[in-house]
Amino acid sequence: MRTIRPNSLATFVVVLFGIALFYWGTDGFTAYTAESARVNRLLEARPTFPADTTFEDSKGRSYSISEFAGKYVFMTFFYSTCSTVCVQLEGNMARVFDTLPAEQRGREIVFLSVSFDPQRDDPARLEEYRTFFDSDGETWRMARISDPNELDSLLKEFGVIVIPDESGGFAHNSAFYLVDPDGKLVDVMDYTRPEEAADKVARLLAEETGRDDR
Repeated sequence: MRTIRPNSLATFVVVLFGIALFYWGTDGFTAYTAESARVNRLLEARPTFPADTTFEDSKGRSYSISEFAGKYVFMTFFYSTCSTVCVQLEGNMARVFDTLPAEQRGREIVFLSVSFDPQRDDPARLEEYRTFFDSDGETWRMARISDPNELDSLLKEFGVIVIPDESGGFAHNSAFYLVDPDGKLVDVMDYTRPEEAADKVARLLAEETGRDDR
């Protein structure tokens, strides 16, 4: 029988340790980046939207998540002075919005873009910003959360990372978030793939309609 040399044994142990470390760090090989690991943890936890969160939208109306009870909520988090990723994020949100049948929007699903820069994104600014993406202000609303504690609680619950930078902007992660009619987060989708997100939402709504028809 072949004998394993000490150097070979040491190498084997190092490789085995590396594999184990990689497995742990990637949630069992299912995630290869910190962001995908974060998403996997969110989908496993399925956090509930904080009921005490108060929105103020571009029309100056205030309400909680109960405003959308019984409907899916397709969400993004943004700030209007962002000139890079947020423009693509909301532009792709518009593509998902336009893909779904008009009769489903507002009845089965609503779209909600939430600003994490409430001091600058007041209702007047949100009203202006929504027109850039043809948001109708009803079935797709843009809103802010004025209370900093409520805002921080929501961002933490949904794994949204927002870090102020030196120029008055923010470094942040971006995604599409889908909340079910019971207020639970059920999916986090790649915002750079709007067609894929739209197909997924369309299938989900079709399944829900099928169950309701039984």
